[in-house]
Amino acid sequence: MTTMLDSLIKELELNSNPTQAKILSSFFKTKKGEYGEGDIFLGIKVPIQRKISKNYDLDLEEIQVLLDSKIHEHRLCALFILIQKYEEANKKDNNKLQELIFNFYLKNVKKGNINNWDLVDLSAPNISGDYILKNPKKKKILLSLANSDKLWEKRVAILSTFAFIKKGNKEDCFLLAQILLKDKNDLIQKAVGWMLRECGKRVSEKDLCDFLDKNYKNMPRTMLRYSIERLKIQKRKHYMEKNN
Repeated sequence: MTTMLDSLIKELELNSNPTQAKILSSFFKTKKGEYGEGDIFLGIKVPIQRKISKNYDLDLEEIQVLLDSKIHEHRLCALFILIQKYEEANKKDNNKLQELIFNFYLKNVKKGNINNWDLVDLSAPNISGDYILKNPKKKKILLSLANSDKLWEKRVAILSTFAFIKKGNKEDCFLLAQILLKDKNDLIQKAVGWMLRECGKRVSEKDLCDFLDKNYKNMPRTMLRYSIERLKIQKRKHYMEKNN
């Protein structure tokens, strides 16, 4: 008997594109020693994956099978379905189910299944960010993730603050940015710079500049460059020229 999980895997196989898979494998750095080492791509673009995922309501055990897969599109579709389940629980004010999904998500972050930047960026604000925003006592989890020595845990931490920023809360982003200020990984520098830029754009440019005034001399140039992209040219020049 064909299960819904079997049908999803089959549909993804039917939509695979070897040419696109080769491009994505290069783009997401899957060679030995690169951040996406061992990741396997079917070559399916994100909008198609979103469309496919909407037709499947899998339970957490089935989602776990996809998250344990080495195929990138399996894991991304699993996350899209998980987000759908979380949002449905949100609409029904089902706090227990939200907590269950959050803990399931966090377990898979720790397990290393959410292990490329698109997987993090498309899921962390929607699940861990939203849940912790509504449950402030859980904020210590973000501090723990930010202080991790694992790349993707740190990226989940800072991207989770996007949910906070959208609601006008910039303090948590600034706090995690301070922790990650001297991180040497390009993917963390870009993520922190991006979230700082969003603080300036969505909450307060003055508060962003106050943070930069205190920290820009110690920030990696990539992080700084991302954070100041929406500032006026004279301010951008000021920060970049003074940055060492």
